[in-house]
Amino acid sequence: MQQAGRINAEALAAARAIVRPGVTTADLNAAAEEVLKKYGCYSPFKGYPGPYPYPASTNVSVNHELVHGIPGKRKLKEGDIVSVDCGTVFEGYVGDAAFTAEVGEVSEAAHLLVQVTEGALFAGISQMVAGNHIGDVSAAIQKYAESRGFHVTREYTGHGVGRAMHEGPQAPNYGIPGRGILLRAGMTIALEPMLLIGTPYTRVLPDQWTVSSADGSLTAHFEHTIAVTENGPLILTTQGDGSVLDGKWK
Repeated sequence: MQQAGRINAEALAAARAIVRPGVTTADLNAAAEEVLKKYGCYSPFKGYPGPYPYPASTNVSVNHELVHGIPGKRKLKEGDIVSVDCGTVFEGYVGDAAFTAEVGEVSEAAHLLVQVTEGALFAGISQMVAGNHIGDVSAAIQKYAESRGFHVTREYTGHGVGRAMHEGPQAPNYGIPGRGILLRAGMTIALEPMLLIGTPYTRVLPDQWTVSSADGSLTAHFEHTIAVTENGPLILTTQGDGSVLDGKWK
């Protein structure tokens, strides 16, 4: 799973590297796909069952689009924020992660939303400790986001991940400390805070996949696949060492 996660991180890094005005959402998908092909991997997103089989290897969601945006001809513009979610299957195991990036100069509100969403992810990761409950993780995400004036979605959650992309347990972005399943060493869970500026509510757009904020306000999404270990949480979907103290979180 760590190898799947590292490949997934490289695919997302390739997409992030080309984020700029004029680039299409299909270009971001293609950049990620090239990395998967290099390692002989594939994305569990492509062909995923739903209203019709999902047609791409990534979700690319812009501005008010929270998750499940379908890559296409849409060109990014200065001031947009764009979320890219990618999955990777390597030797039967799955890595799943996402980021939100700023396109050129963005508004202060958009910048803060992106920063707080990533911070909420790491607040949740810090609670991925054996002996804690999933409610401790969910509550940490919710507190971090709501104390800074943002909403968390009630309708979409993090999830267990392993040989399949979606396994138990669910990991909501809101909860009560001490409640829910007990975390044990060896568990692997994808945490994915999804924050909204104006409302916690969402709607599905006419393409039957893309999820938007109900009021059209800005949204952001970050995700990592995390392993619970005897030595604390280990981030699997990173090109670093996986410690929660790695990089800027230190």
